[in-house]
Amino acid sequence: MADSQSVAAPPSADERQLVEALRAGDEAAFTQLVRLYGAAMLRVAQHYVSSPAVAEEVVQEAWLGVLHGLERFEGRSSLKTWIFRILTNTAISRGEREGRTVPFSALGTGHEEEFEPAVDQSRFTTEGRWSGHWSSPPVGWSAPEGRLLAAELRDVVDRAIAQLPHAQAVVIAMRDVEGFGPGEVCNVLEISESNQRVLLHRARSRVRRALEEYLKERANG
Repeated sequence: MADSQSVAAPPSADERQLVEALRAGDEAAFTQLVRLYGAAMLRVAQHYVSSPAVAEEVVQEAWLGVLHGLERFEGRSSLKTWIFRILTNTAISRGEREGRTVPFSALGTGHEEEFEPAVDQSRFTTEGRWSGHWSSPPVGWSAPEGRLLAAELRDVVDRAIAQLPHAQAVVIAMRDVEGFGPGEVCNVLEISESNQRVLLHRARSRVRRALEEYLKERANG
């Protein structure tokens, strides 16, 4: 059976109520919406454009698109999905003008057999009794310095994501940083489930390698 985009979840009762309030011109409802999604919108937009300032412009334009499009919102997806689709379409248009954005349809085939290994295969024993076991295990860290290390690791993750190919960076940011579900990502970005899985796997593999390299250097230093 051919792969397809996930079926969009309908708006929740709270979202339907929020839409009605927005249509009635309730400023408090719009403030609530900005509080819910504004920061995440800015972070996602930054993966499409050249600077935080341009990302802020994209978000402002997206909010205008949301307000102007409320009467046309038919509830075929959740309000969150609809808002972020407006955001990504706005960001893509701006990114194309900057020569930064490649359409998702041009990236990857979405076939699972193209998965990169999550860990370098040289890290495993290939012969004898312990074939398939670690020959070079991951580096760990001790609990007393956990909080400080967690902040350092977040910086490593942020830098690693910034260095990813565009599509991988957007997918991992939405899934692992912003907490979107797989179906939400598929519907916002209008990509297939298998393509989402491939992009996320490749992104996570690269970020994991960056973390391991950092921890190894830290342990040896």
